[in-house]
Amino acid sequence: MAESMRAGTPAPLGATCRDDGVNFAIYSAHAERVELCLFDESGLHEIGRFALPECSDGVWHGFLPGLHAGQKYGYRVHGPYAPESGHRFNANKLLIDPYAHLLAGDLVWSDASYGFCLGDEREDLSFDTRDSAPGVPKGVVVGSAGERPGVHNPAVPWNDTVIYETHVRGFTMRHPELPPEMRGTFEGLSQKCVVDYLKALGITSVELLPVQAFADDHFLVRQGLRNYWGYSTINYFAPHTRYLGGGGLASFRHMVRALHEAGIEVILDVVYNHTAEGNRTGPTLSFRGIDNASYYRLQPDNPRDYIDYTGCGNTLDFDHPRVIALALDSLRYWAEEMEVDGFRFDLAVTLARSEEAFDVDAPFLRAVAADPLLASRKLIAEPWDLGPDGYRLGGFPPEWAEWNDRFRDCVRGFWRGDAGVLPEFGRRLHGSGDLFGHPARGPWASVNFVTSHDGFTLSDLVSYAQRHNDANGEDNRDGHGENLSANYGVEGPSSDSVVQALRERQRRNLLASVFLSQGTPMLLAGDEVGRTQRGNNNAYCQDNEISWFDWAGLEAESGFLAFVCDLIALRASHPVLRRQRFAHGTERTPLNDFADIEWLREDGMTMNEDDWHDDGRRCVGMLLAEFVPVGHLRAEEDIILVILNAGEQALEFVLPDGAIASGWRCVLASGHAPAGTLDKLVVEPRTSYVLTPVR
Repeated sequence: MAESMRAGTPAPLGATCRDDGVNFAIYSAHAERVELCLFDESGLHEIGRFALPECSDGVWHGFLPGLHAGQKYGYRVHGPYAPESGHRFNANKLLIDPYAHLLAGDLVWSDASYGFCLGDEREDLSFDTRDSAPGVPKGVVVGSAGERPGVHNPAVPWNDTVIYETHVRGFTMRHPELPPEMRGTFEGLSQKCVVDYLKALGITSVELLPVQAFADDHFLVRQGLRNYWGYSTINYFAPHTRYLGGGGLASFRHMVRALHEAGIEVILDVVYNHTAEGNRTGPTLSFRGIDNASYYRLQPDNPRDYIDYTGCGNTLDFDHPRVIALALDSLRYWAEEMEVDGFRFDLAVTLARSEEAFDVDAPFLRAVAADPLLASRKLIAEPWDLGPDGYRLGGFPPEWAEWNDRFRDCVRGFWRGDAGVLPEFGRRLHGSGDLFGHPARGPWASVNFVTSHDGFTLSDLVSYAQRHNDANGEDNRDGHGENLSANYGVEGPSSDSVVQALRERQRRNLLASVFLSQGTPMLLAGDEVGRTQRGNNNAYCQDNEISWFDWAGLEAESGFLAFVCDLIALRASHPVLRRQRFAHGTERTPLNDFADIEWLREDGMTMNEDDWHDDGRRCVGMLLAEFVPVGHLRAEEDIILVILNAGEQALEFVLPDGAIASGWRCVLASGHAPAGTLDKLVVEPRTSYVLTPVR
């Protein structure tokens, strides 16, 4: 420790552990001096401070002999405190290394967390001299991860993918077979009882809400709440400390490998659009104090203020090459070192803004496409932000999939019985070719869902007409006001057996639409067992039983769970339900002479334009047919007839004649499934049916 710091190297950024010491490198184009601060094992006491001796093209660097893995550290960066010019340096604030791969300690909020004096009438123009170090998480020097075992990424093809959106903590907190210390951690998610459940469900890919280190926002902590979802990042390399448990970094890798061994991919929800430092009155934790003017988009005519495309107070500047490099380095780290299979990008339009406007050829998108490792991973965009022209559904490059909120809203409206929805409903079932019908894209580019973490759960969608977010402490003003939901006569829980039966059938109908549509289906964790948030449609701050997966539902909702498993298995067994390319009704099967896609009305005839625009029509039949290979030597016709009736009246549906089929059998229904061979079907109100030909 007594040795002086040497020049070291400017690459790689972060703390790099070598045999004889540790190299430190951090980017700050506008700093005047950068100090490395070392801390004792507790992380509370500073035991050494060293000025980084060299600066190369904006990268401050130095090598300190004798240091080892496990050393805790942070930075103090000197420079002008001039918010009106975009600079917010304050060396009294300990800063988190943006490239730290592990953090120690929680963020403890205090007035010292801010670079200015709270309560000062000049707001952020004042300068705070208190030391923030006691409440700031410390970076931890990490050594080599060692050799990887021979477990390969599952590499599930897009058209076979079934996504399960879940939460590391919430999914396991109430699991009865896990010891308390494992619940809510990566280790808990890697346990056999959990992995076996996921595998039996039939999903292929788990999509985890943010696991990169994030903050519990100060305003939430003051109310006794937490940031449960995690969309408030403070570091893009380090896993969130709360999820590590006692296993350290290794626990994340063990979780990924356990899921991989079961053939399940791991997709991370990542938040590169903004950070936890908020607007101009936010805290100074990392990027703001390192180089505010480089990392963030500032108002050109008033650099004291931030451009806010995210609704969270700030926006990272993806016009800056160092910000792009930070995101790319982070993604490569998670893909290569942590072995994850893909990423879902929160408010992805922000990352694709070039000189403020969305650009399908933006530098970040080009860089991802040009990177062999990242281009081989699943890439999913949330295709909107809050900036100008920020809704860009269908606008991302061919290699990207996108969350399709128009599918969500249309399917909800159809089953609620809304008029005029049928034409769009057909397009969504077809894979949203109106949005993704580019020659280089397929139906898989549409990620189809009716519920996600943001909004009602499936059970609440059919139980509440209004949001009930009182527990969030915002007088029920937060969250979406229009949810396209219905309560079917009773707001909230009901003991009425008729209401209960209708709600369950509607849940089945909604999920049937997801899994019987072309595209990539996504299931919200817990929807398969009736999870409720008690009408809360914005449970971002509810780290409690409102949000956690209720494993008691496995028994109470066993029938519904079996239906979901059957839906997923049905999709997996029929290639015609998971096509790689759009069907347009132009190809016919050689034996039964069915078109690759046909839309049928209840008399068995093809729907015409007037049928589609009949506001009273609530029932549609979709016939899918394809000649598919079976093994190496033969092929056969894969034929599915889907009938969806959102109306309140029963109908007699005439089933189509095939050249060699001798009738139809019902293989799945959201209500009563008729037995035997059928040529007609009495379609019950608000019911879905799947039929296959009897040969």
